[in-house]
Amino acid sequence: MSTIKVNNIEDVKTLTIGDATAEDTKIVFDGNAQDFHIGLDDSADSLTIGLGSTLGTTSHMVFDANGHITKPLQPAFSAASDTTQSNIATGSEVGAVWEQEIFDQNSDFSTSSDAFTAPVSGRYLLGARVRMDSLDKDASYFYIKITTSNREYYNITTFSSLAADQVYFHFNITQLADMDANDTAIVRVYQPDGTQQADLTGQVAAQSFWGFLVA
Repeated sequence: MSTIKVNNIEDVKTLTIGDATAEDTKIVFDGNAQDFHIGLDDSADSLTIGLGSTLGTTSHMVFDANGHITKPLQPAFSAASDTTQSNIATGSEVGAVWEQEIFDQNSDFSTSSDAFTAPVSGRYLLGARVRMDSLDKDASYFYIKITTSNREYYNITTFSSLAADQVYFHFNITQLADMDANDTAIVRVYQPDGTQQADLTGQVAAQSFWGFLVA
């Protein structure tokens, strides 16, 4: 395949790249620090925009023949847990443990720190769901919180009107959060008072922490 450098074309109505044979074709933008390309991946029948000069090696955006658009490096994660955290402390926030990654596109979630780290500044949709068992009805309230480096978001629930302790309850939270590059997001739960008896019950189907870059 040859390389053609075009400096100036006048009165061009149509520019065709390729001759209808089964081969990849591309345009490479030769930058100082980084090169980018846009081209036809002929074997997949898709138009690809990516990093570097080699088609398909670092694809940033892929358009298929049916109009579907995928972003292989767009930050997106889903974490889960089957580890039970028993008798969580009262009077202090307890971080939820996430030891399993269902998926981690772009590798921005860490099971060692139970945190998502934003690779770029933007708006991220974050969500979490946890199951707690043996909730003391005499506790003033319980809450689930997503804490980011910029701010905090929480949902609060009370069981004081019940005649007996709550056997189990699912806490949910969803938030569109502004995050700067390298900001982190973690999930915490809180019981301010009452008997220390509640468990964060580990079940992959019942506990999840997820998020993705929206804009």
